[in-house]
Parts: sequence; structure tokens; C-alpha cells
Amino acid sequence: MENQKPISKQKHIVLTSHPNRSGQNPLPIRWGESDPIKRGPIIGTLTNATQRNAIGTHSGSYAVYRALAIASGALQANHRPDFTNTSPVVRIGPHPSWADRDQIIALDPFGAIVGEVYTQFYEDGYDLRPTIAITKAHINMPELQEVVAKGILQVDGKILKSNGNLVVTKVAIDPVWYLPGIAKRLNVKESDLRRILFQQTGGMFPELVTRPDLHIFLPPIGGITVYLIGDVEAITDPNRVLAVRIHDECNGSDVFGSDICTCRPYLVHGIEVCIQTAQSGGAGVIVYFRKEGRALGEVTKFLVYNARKRQEGGDRADAYFARTECVAGVQDMRFQELMPDVLHWLGITRIDRLVSMSDMKYNAIVNSGIQVIDRIAIPEDRIPEDARVEIAAKQAAGYYTPGETPDAIALAEIKGRTLEG
Repeated sequence: MENQKPISKQKHIVLTSHPNRSGQNPLPIRWGESDPIKRGPIIGTLTNATQRNAIGTHSGSYAVYRALAIASGALQANHRPDFTNTSPVVRIGPHPSWADRDQIIALDPFGAIVGEVYTQFYEDGYDLRPTIAITKAHINMPELQEVVAKGILQVDGKILKSNGNLVVTKVAIDPVWYLPGIAKRLNVKESDLRRILFQQTGGMFPELVTRPDLHIFLPPIGGITVYLIGDVEAITDPNRVLAVRIHDECNGSDVFGSDICTCRPYLVHGIEVCIQTAQSGGAGVIVYFRKEGRALGEVTKFLVYNARKRQEGGDRADAYFARTECVAGVQDMRFQELMPDVLHWLGITRIDRLVSMSDMKYNAIVNSGIQVIDRIAIPEDRIPEDARVEIAAKQAAGYYTPGETPDAIALAEIKGRTLEG
């Protein structure tokens, strides 16, 4: 593992699957410690059960595919990754939020640098796995070339290339849940949270109820991808403008262009705003969550589509969420309360341009302590005709109404910082 900083060698305690069996305890996790050594490495390995100090296993929902690879003989169960030349290409943090056990509870702030800060543990045989990876990439979307042709975006050769390539820093994040923090944020008892997680996953993780000493859970869910546009240092610079789009996965629209919703058009518009902000000296952040169908799943989403279109009177805004509740029992399971953690990990304290109409997202961000100056709606001409029902339903249900007037003084400050940049 490269680019490691030396750390003092410590006496490591051998773990057991049940601490009372031998009187030995796992390496402790002291969530919220600013020093990663004091905080302790998160170990969800299955190659050595005695090392585990987390419930679940790494790789989230992909852990099942790993099981298939081992069962088929394609992968050795005791494989330890070689992390040579895999360290982050861009440095993020540490930020003060990394040491706040209330601001970050859904990811490991040290997840990208385990090879750097936990070198000695790795050399001593501990099977450590990063939960965050940071790389550079180009993305190319045909809509970007179209807005360049219309003069909405400008090719600068650095952020946006003449061939339509957009230069980004790309971050992949696997979820890491600090259960006491999750329970506190959702205002439930930790014991109740553990019991229901155990029950509703079919008993997949018995340690949720048998190991109250283990506070870290690696849930079998999808993670987050973050696209950083422009100078990464501008994200935390109070004198530079920041644009952010929080986007929840919609495979049908994002990938295949389905026109029943505004997801891809809004994602593209968010990218445009981020590019414009970055080209003006600021930065843009696109956060992409794997929460298909408002975290209800794609099967449920398609069932709801059928129910909406077959009801008497056809697809109607007044029945939009009612049909979802009939199928799923609830309108939305995304729990936006957990969403701002990634923003705190990036060190964000103010968003100048939030490209979103969702009050749920806005409220979650503001309630977490991040200031939002302006909220940007999708332009009317970007809304597919078949998605008008969605827009009307969301506005009726209390989503952001584009007619709201933002703070003029705050917008003037944005304009001033943009011009200075």
C-alpha cells in the first residue's frame, strides 16, 4: 500500500466472534475521534473472523456476487487485495466535520485513506478494505454537446473539452453506518433499530442483536458516486461559489431516457449549472445516490406506473403518491436525513446554488447545519410532456415551487464572488 505515513506500532488484540468466550474484545471503534488511530480501523473482513469489529461485510450489495465467485471456485475465500497504486488521486480532508459524531454517521470519513493511516495494521495481517475511492475521469453526455452548440455552455479546454468531454474528479463511497448515530438522527432507540434491521433482513445479520458491543454496520445496499467539477479546493473556499445537485438514481430516465419523469433532464441541468459555476472560478458537486424508485426499488416503481396509468381518469397528479402508497405502503423510503453526510465529508458548509426542487432534500441539508443560498428549478422547456404529472404532484405535495423568490442580498453576494472568481 503506497503513500503511507508511518505510525507507531501498537499491541493489537486478537478478536473472537463472541467476546465473552475468551475475555478478549475487538479493536475498539471510537466514532468521532479526529485521530484515525484513536478512532480505529473498521474491519468487516470474512477472511479472518477473529479480526472483525463491524457487522456485515464490505462491498454492500455486491457481497452476494463475491459469494457466488467463491462458491464457483473463481475466487479464493482468503484473498487479500493488493492496493498498490490505488490511493486517491486528489486529497479530500480532513475537515472538522470528520470529528463530529453527529454530522457524519453514514460513511467512514477515513474510508479513502485506510492504506495511509492504518499501514501498520495491514502489515500485521489485518484485512483492511477501503470504503471510498477517488479517481479522475472524463464523462461525455450528448446533451452537453447540444447546449454548447446553443451557446449555453462554453468550451474552455480545461473543464469542458471541444469533443464534449467533461473533466471530473470521481468518488465512489460504500455506506458505513454508526448505529448509535443512525438511531439518534432518526429519533429511534438503538435497540429497536437493531432488532428491526435484523428482522427485516430475514435474520441475515444476527450480530445486530447478539453483539451490542459492535456499533458499526456495513449495510447490503448501494452506495454513492460523487462527481466533482472544477477546482476541488473551491468546494470549501468561502470566497468561491459552489453549486450542488443531489440526485437519486433513476435507471429508466438517467440511462435509457424514459420520459415519464424529469430525472435525466434535471441531472443534466445540474451538471450544466456545476460547469458554469466551475468555469466562473467556483466548483460543482454532483452527488448520485443508489436509491432507485425513491428507495422502493424498480419493481415497485414499475408496478406503480401501471397502477397510475390504468386508474380511472388516467395518470393524475392528485393520485400520484396515493398509488405509490397503495403498492409500497409509503410514499418514499430514501430517508434524506442521512444524505447530508457526504456533503459534510467534503467539508461543505454553504451551498450557493442547490439544483433541486425537493423540500425534503433542502430541509435535510439545512437542518444538518449547511447554509443554502439559492435553489434552482429545472427550466420549463426541459420537462418532458409525460412528466408534467410528476411535477404537478410534487408541487402539490409540498416540493419546492419555482416561483419562490430567493434572498436578493445572498444572490448579490453570489454574483460578486462569481465575478471576482
